[in-house]
Amino acid sequence: MTAAPARITVANGNQTRTEDLYSPAGRDLVAGLWLELSAQFRLMYDLTWLGIPIIQLPGDIVMMQELIWRLRPDVIVECGFAHGGSAILYASILELIGKGFVLGVDVEVRQYNRLAVESHPLAHRIRIIEGSSIEPSTVDGVKAACAGARTVLVVLDSNHSTAHVRAELEAYQPLVTPGSYVVVMDGAQALVAGIPNAKPEWKESHPLAAIEMFLAAHTEFAEDPRYTRTHVTCNPRGFLRRKAMGEER
Repeated sequence: MTAAPARITVANGNQTRTEDLYSPAGRDLVAGLWLELSAQFRLMYDLTWLGIPIIQLPGDIVMMQELIWRLRPDVIVECGFAHGGSAILYASILELIGKGFVLGVDVEVRQYNRLAVESHPLAHRIRIIEGSSIEPSTVDGVKAACAGARTVLVVLDSNHSTAHVRAELEAYQPLVTPGSYVVVMDGAQALVAGIPNAKPEWKESHPLAAIEMFLAAHTEFAEDPRYTRTHVTCNPRGFLRRKAMGEER
């Protein structure tokens, strides 16, 4: 006899969904549930990198490590510095590579976060610009810091409203070198808008909408799904690669 396939059923109000647990649809259903639970219980806030809070899910940390190790960028521009944990992650990989620095941009870098990063053993690979990521003076400062870099990677992880992310994409996409990426973080807020702790604006204003508009207007960029292959990610559709010279558009 052949055993009956394992099934998973999820009931949400008047809607019920049943999938074969070991099918791609079942995998995606479970991944979506775990993403919602991760957001509800704020699991990403429990993690640190080399002593500094990082506010990323484990799979996303690994994916950024893969990307940086492969690209070996000269500059990583990170809009949204927060505690500095992501900057420390990126700097630790650059330290192993033996080159490059992280340029952290934030509208406000709190003093205790700045002190924690500036006293860290990897501080020599981190620079900080304080100011709104979409203010022209801030953008100009970032561009000046990237002058002469052969490979620039941009990470957008600040204000996650559609309008702000869209403005960041337009402001920083010229810095992304061919073959490199702009990574848009936290598009998953659109996918977890139904959890009890969700903010009301997540449903209507989120990075996924900005990504869709950006890709429609910029055919020189394309989504790269290899970096969301763990399925439980805060960054769905978020890895946008600038096509190399000569690629079809």
